[in-house]
Amino acid sequence: MTQDSSSRPQLMARITLALALAVFGAWTLHRYLPALLWAAILAIAVWPLYRRAVTRWPPGRHNIVLPAVFTLALGLMFIVPLVIVGVQASKEVRGIYETIDTARTDGIPPPDWLGHLPVGSQQATNWWNQNLATPDKASELLKKARQSEFVANSGQLGGEIAHRVVLFGFTLLTLFFLFKDGNSVTAQLQCASERAFGPSGERIGRQMIASVHGTVDGLVLVGLAEGLILGIGYMFAGVPHPTLFGLFTAIAAMVPFGAAAVFGIAALILLTQGSVVGAIVVGVLGLVVTFIADHFVRPTLIGNATRLPFLWVLLGILGGVETWGLLGLFLGPAIMAALMMLWREWAANGAAFGAGNGPDTPVR
Repeated sequence: MTQDSSSRPQLMARITLALALAVFGAWTLHRYLPALLWAAILAIAVWPLYRRAVTRWPPGRHNIVLPAVFTLALGLMFIVPLVIVGVQASKEVRGIYETIDTARTDGIPPPDWLGHLPVGSQQATNWWNQNLATPDKASELLKKARQSEFVANSGQLGGEIAHRVVLFGFTLLTLFFLFKDGNSVTAQLQCASERAFGPSGERIGRQMIASVHGTVDGLVLVGLAEGLILGIGYMFAGVPHPTLFGLFTAIAAMVPFGAAAVFGIAALILLTQGSVVGAIVVGVLGLVVTFIADHFVRPTLIGNATRLPFLWVLLGILGGVETWGLLGLFLGPAIMAALMMLWREWAANGAAFGAGNGPDTPVR
């Protein structure tokens, strides 16, 4: 038996073992894969800034300070908005309990703004009188609410929140080590890509990384800018809690056309309060800002980085969000960019092959 024939079963056995270990490893970590993916996306997005900081302040012997600073800064970017929302929500809880107690004892008369609704004012007032105006009706409605599926399943909310907190902690921990050992991880990935896929593997990896940068610029930064501009508009128009509405607008604006839901609610609130001019200002400002962002700014930022037509960028974002959740905001365009790159290379090679071996070209 030759050496090649004897090594072939060993090669097949090693491949089978590697695939089996990869499957079992993915299954073992499947509940924590989102944390690892988020850490990778955040590290890719911030890596150019981190490299400039490393050049400006070379790491010391243990290389701990800069990774810890960047990890803490990114963690605060998520924690601070959640704290603001939590503080505002805690302020509203007392008012909600007082409203429930009032409904049980005295009922709740229909508010004045119901009469100012442009459509369905009479129907809304009648429903309010039938369900909330008297103590008996209000207590019956509250009893139905307590028996609803949402309230019955609310006990699972605490466990889900705890799991999210653990995932966030693992994301920050992974992010710290990616900053700390990023150069060695990058070298290992380049070596593995070269061995597995050849030169095209590195090109695809660089294209996917560029798509993440473009998506961060086109979705996150543009979304934050939309939230800031519309938040100022909310403040001048008299929208209640303009800071919260601006924050929700920034988060929703990271999905194309998502900000319309938030500034539409803000305009409706102003309309129910009788501020027709304010509602018009918020609606027009929201339409102008989102139109410019979604039709001019984002296609330029994301399309130039991913080298994708905006239609494929949009399909990648929306399909990614539907499939992967928030991770899909970044995974979708990256996957589309890699597929488009493979398609272009394959089509170019096919065109070159056809040009050299057409029906009138003799095959030698």
